[in-house]
Amino acid sequence: MKLHLSFLLFIVCQGFVGPANRQSKGFDKRVFYQVMASGKAGEINAQLSVLGESAIPEKEAYEGALLMKKAGLAARAKDKLKLFKSGYVKLETSIARDSSNIEYRFLRLAIQEHAPKIVNYNKDLKKDSQDIYLYFSHSAPVVQKAILEYSKNSKILHSKDLNE
Repeated sequence: MKLHLSFLLFIVCQGFVGPANRQSKGFDKRVFYQVMASGKAGEINAQLSVLGESAIPEKEAYEGALLMKKAGLAARAKDKLKLFKSGYVKLETSIARDSSNIEYRFLRLAIQEHAPKIVNYNKDLKKDSQDIYLYFSHSAPVVQKAILEYSKNSKILHSKDLNE
């Protein structure tokens, strides 16, 4: 009887403790968007580590966006360019694979709007913003929230136009 009770207690505890531990090691889209908004190097590196261990389908796009965001924080121009190019390849490859993914297009728009003119990464701003407006309501709630938060300081996306 004690063995069964111990086993039952083990199973119950695993139900409460196990998933929480796995979740803390897993990818959380809300955290990803918080990190993108904060732009802090330590947080970006931590998020890149989480992504490195994850197997989510959006992994490459998220890594690309984070690398391009991190490029703006690098000290040397050579490092900035290397990070930006690496991120560019990942994000653009993801978009090429799934061009109708509005979340990827939002990530690209957010990077393009703030990319230095010298990298010449701004050609899709208009098209991406039009598609985001068009398909905003079909996005996941966490993505909608990220878009709305971003639109508060964007010159391209405006929250009043997203809610129509």
